[in-house]
Amino acid sequence: MTLRFLAKTCFASLLAVATCTAAVSAAELPVDQPHALGGPRPDASTIEQWQARKFGLFIHFGLYSMLGGEWQGKRIDNGYSEQILANAPLQGDRYAAMAATFDPVRFDADAIVALAKAAGMKFIVVTAKHHDGFNMFHTAQTNYNIVDATPFKRDVVKELADACRRGGLAFGVYYSTIDWHHPGGNTYIEGNSNPITAGQEAFNVAQLKELLGHYGPIAEIWFDMGKPTPAQSAHFARTVHELQPQTMVSGRVWNYQGDFTVMGDNAEPDVAVEEPWQSPASIFPQTWGYRAWQQRDDLPGKVRENIARLVRVVSAGGNYILNIGPEGDGSVVPYEADVLRGIGAWTKVNGEAIYGTKAQPFAALPFGHATVGEGKLYLFVEKVPGDGVLRLPGVVDTTFAGASLLGAQDGRRAEVRQDNDGASVDVNALLSGQKDRFIPVIALAFHGRLNVRPVAATADPDGTLRLQADKAEHFLNYNGYGYEDPATVYKLRWHAALPAGRYIARIRYQAPTKPVLIDLIVDGHSQSLTLPAGKGAATASVEVDRDKANEPYAMRVEITPRAPFLKGQALPVKVEAVSLSTLAP
Repeated sequence: MTLRFLAKTCFASLLAVATCTAAVSAAELPVDQPHALGGPRPDASTIEQWQARKFGLFIHFGLYSMLGGEWQGKRIDNGYSEQILANAPLQGDRYAAMAATFDPVRFDADAIVALAKAAGMKFIVVTAKHHDGFNMFHTAQTNYNIVDATPFKRDVVKELADACRRGGLAFGVYYSTIDWHHPGGNTYIEGNSNPITAGQEAFNVAQLKELLGHYGPIAEIWFDMGKPTPAQSAHFARTVHELQPQTMVSGRVWNYQGDFTVMGDNAEPDVAVEEPWQSPASIFPQTWGYRAWQQRDDLPGKVRENIARLVRVVSAGGNYILNIGPEGDGSVVPYEADVLRGIGAWTKVNGEAIYGTKAQPFAALPFGHATVGEGKLYLFVEKVPGDGVLRLPGVVDTTFAGASLLGAQDGRRAEVRQDNDGASVDVNALLSGQKDRFIPVIALAFHGRLNVRPVAATADPDGTLRLQADKAEHFLNYNGYGYEDPATVYKLRWHAALPAGRYIARIRYQAPTKPVLIDLIVDGHSQSLTLPAGKGAATASVEVDRDKANEPYAMRVEITPRAPFLKGQALPVKVEAVSLSTLAP
């Protein structure tokens, strides 16, 4: 992953489109976290509900589903099948003409909702319009939609929205801001980084008003692709929130205007993410839309693959949305339905360790992953250690009430032991007779707070503690100026094993070309520094205090832009290291 420390000059245009209204006031946000760009935003309760769902169903269904990844008897394998209009030697008028025969009579919204629920999913997102410009809802902006242009004459988005309400699932829509059918927007650009014309912008806004105004509560709107300007991204997000303030906007509206970050296709983050985030994946990473010739084998392996990914994403604090691509007749591919049912058999037993939980407090666990629920620590056991003992490094000052295996009917419990290194639990008895169970979950009940001592750097023999930038936790800005725009660093964080006292902190950095403002935050206490312009390596020094009341187990050292700072604002200087030395009395 490329880390860029210098903010782009065009970030100034983001500030220009931001307004003074925000979902959370500056006083309520931690000083080390970025603020949302201006405009109405979902409230904290909505964000918490969105994060609690954890697992949902993505559906890529459209005119492209009829072709199944083939054109004139040839397999089109140079891209996703839902983008066959761009990938095949296929003219737009011939593609559009297929609407006259698009008749997905086997589409059954209630059956899809039932299947999603059987998988343990809590929400559904369906493609209202993909890049091809064909609309799966009844829009007044063009006749190129499933009601006006096809013999089917039914509104797929409405039927699925209604079915979700009946079935108790949250409902969302996918909306592509690029449109190969729209006049002036029908040219494929590598990476789908199409600029959005003024005409397309107006068209998109009109359709957003229809989707947000005619289809009931929309839990999230999944914008995708294109390369809108900062003003256009703000326009799209503002349009959504003015109609439904609690709709969560995906980060792929771009220019940092999203309410939740979206990882790359079939990707997971390799660093901590503080804001709400989602990992989108397809059952077959090669395509999202239906592909008739896709090899479908090893069903148990595919089920396990997606259970493992769900566990990884949720243990890191994210939501997982898994895609299916129905066939052209509207039916769900039987293999994909079986994958969802297989995942559901696992979530039925272990769901309490998934839904409504928080990310694991451990940097890594040798046996698997963890989540934290209300009064319970859940351990996902991917690999049982040779001695059968699960070790939890750094767990301190925590009162446990024993451990049990989720789904077990025998009432067996195991003792949780603690020592100077952390906590441990012998699971040999709990997992006896469970060798065939995939990723069993051990629940450790605890009273009060779960306290975990972070991994902390220690001082060198000369008494100085040195914190190198490459050893810091990197917190990143995602979903910037387009899909190919690399993430940027907005915060570095270290933990230091130091006793209470007063220290001098020396920040070593590459001098910027003009003065920059940063904050050094130690144990929650922030000090602002101005770093002067210059050339080459430079050092800034400041006195800091160790506050064990705020951070009892290790000093927390952070460097951010001057607070309050906004989403997308990068750390404006390349930091190389921070050293801490005891201040002489």
